Amino acid sequence: MATVARAVSPQGSPAESAAAVRIRGLARSFDGRTILAGIDLDIARGEFVALLGRSGSGKSTLLRATAGLDAGVVGSGSIEVPERRSVLFQDSRLLPWASVIDNVVLGSFTTAERERARAALREVGLGGHEDKWPKALSGGEQQRVALARALVREPELILADEPFSALDALTRLRVQRLLLQLVERHRPAVLFVTHDVEEALRLAGRVVILADGRIIYDRPTHGVRDSATRFEAARLEILERLGVSPD
Repeated sequence: MATVARAVSPQGSPAESAAAVRIRGLARSFDGRTILAGIDLDIARGEFVALLGRSGSGKSTLLRATAGLDAGVVGSGSIEVPERRSVLFQDSRLLPWASVIDNVVLGSFTTAERERARAALREVGLGGHEDKWPKALSGGEQQRVALARALVREPELILADEPFSALDALTRLRVQRLLLQLVERHRPAVLFVTHDVEEALRLAGRVVILADGRIIYDRPTHGVRDSATRFEAARLEILERLGVSPD
């Protein structure tokens, strides 16, 4: 069984001065079917990249490989990532038997860690909710706790797998704005998997599309959000590359 070489770069190392993520020749297969067919991808420090593609195109496979969550699968290539990284999933994955603050610190009981957790909860608008149970929170609030949990470790890289897909439309817009504010403040690199073209254009500085295990589109979104005309033109172009007829 082939393995993927991984490198974790410490903060501030010369090799990582420009790139937070460096992927070369990444290949993955399951049950004899190729999912990723030699992906090369760089993500700069502070860059927000949205990853689009049809179901089965390899989006989540690429994200999980980058996060180091696919040990034991058949694959090859190299991945270089920062040591400090956090993952956001489609659901909040909160422990129902733990309070909000305990979900953020995940077992750490030091005073300093808990103070950082309180600060992170204030950043996501949940100050004063530290002692609540997850079941007492709305879906949007639970995802904000997940954001606080990601931020408390001061990550250089956030890997997000459709983290807002289960939220209603208004809550989703609010949490999207919050994520943008937090990314602007903390400047991690972000790899954000989504099926939503408009979400990708609202959030990302660059859009990447996977098809048949390969990158078929990789463009910056400079100026797209400056006008409705540019936004719509970019939306239609991406839909075309996804093979989807516009509404």
